[in-house]
Amino acid sequence: MTGEPTTGPRAEAAPGPQADREGPEERRLHPVTPLRRAWAPVAVLMGWAVHDPDGAQRRMADMTATSLALVATAVVIGGSLYGFLSWWYTHYAVTDTELRIRTGLVFRRTAHIRLDRLQAVDLTQPLAARVVGVTKLKLDVVGTDKKDELAYLGERDATALRAELLARAAGFAPETAHEVGEAPSRRLLHVPPRMLAVSVLLTGAPWLLLLATLVVPTVLWFLTHSVWTVIVTGLPMLGGAFASSVGRFVGEYDWTVGESPDGLRLDHGLLDKAHETVPPGRVQSVRLVEPLLWRRFGWVRVELDVAGSANGVLVPVAPRELAESVIAQVLPGVRVPGPDELSRPPARASWCVPVWWKGHGLAVTDAVFAARHGLLRRRLSLVPHAKVQSVRLVQGPWERFKGVADVKVDTGAGRTVTARLRPSGEAAELLRGQAERSRTGRRAARPDRWMA
Repeated sequence: MTGEPTTGPRAEAAPGPQADREGPEERRLHPVTPLRRAWAPVAVLMGWAVHDPDGAQRRMADMTATSLALVATAVVIGGSLYGFLSWWYTHYAVTDTELRIRTGLVFRRTAHIRLDRLQAVDLTQPLAARVVGVTKLKLDVVGTDKKDELAYLGERDATALRAELLARAAGFAPETAHEVGEAPSRRLLHVPPRMLAVSVLLTGAPWLLLLATLVVPTVLWFLTHSVWTVIVTGLPMLGGAFASSVGRFVGEYDWTVGESPDGLRLDHGLLDKAHETVPPGRVQSVRLVEPLLWRRFGWVRVELDVAGSANGVLVPVAPRELAESVIAQVLPGVRVPGPDELSRPPARASWCVPVWWKGHGLAVTDAVFAARHGLLRRRLSLVPHAKVQSVRLVQGPWERFKGVADVKVDTGAGRTVTARLRPSGEAAELLRGQAERSRTGRRAARPDRWMA
């Protein structure tokens, strides 16, 4: 079979032996894709001008109007040719076992993406792509840090290809995978824009960055009287304040969580639309974040870690009960321990961590290892026993003197969750018990198969 995405009238019967001998049909990206790379020569010239502004200004002053016109024409032609060749020599094809992406004119690169190693297949639409009706397809693969992508595909082709890849990853036969189509979805949660806006305003980070943006450049001005120093220092800080407030609101706008056979679907974005998937069974840990000013409303933020995936937010803000119901979908059988179920460190731990020791807590249930830390901004981390890769006991000299120790569990996503300042005897018992719970959990865990 060709393995190409098919919808509607393009669907065909399985090809015969002749097609098998010729291999899968290679397809190109959408014809507007050259515009994505055409600006590269312009970016090179701009980088040179920024690096050596005096030299660039002198050379431009020495050139005549005709020379400037010729240079501009050469840049436009060169950019157009570069974009066209990049598009012309980029192909993709779906075989029975993998997705192949072939790129490069001088230096050829072929990415072989095994379908059984797919973590997620996401669709994103930057604002300019939405205008022309194209979509970027991103692939999360187990064991890789960088996402491979196909940018850009037509909206129908991208949706059809995503559905086929997910069907293949779920174990459907190649002959029927293209007929499965987009899996149905049931909405679980929607974040109202007003709640999102209030939650951003009640978060301390944007206000602290904005205050620093006002104070630090002012102090530098009185110390140096250098406009350049003030600009270089103030702009990044202003950008950070913007990204953590307005940027977050724009990116998380219209956040919707839906349940489907291929995992939890996340749709969000005001300008750039994103359609992401949280694969079931591959979430390594979940965190409930509870800023101080959110507590009177009972709101929490849910973050997660998926091995090899950049998807880090499950719910930007929601009432705790609703957020816990979503967690139950991504971690079946897991119940979030309540605050009264978390045991605090003993009072003697205050000699190790004054005041802040009260923010730590621990609960171990039949399903998860749950550790809380933070006094003003509480974070409760949940690690299913089956996802624990290793467990360690760490005890410094002062902690040993006070009879407390830290127990650390490592997950497959490269994150470590720590139960801090536990009594030494409890920590030793926790170390032995957690190792056994992890072995038992892995034996009882279901296979990581989509739509099974």
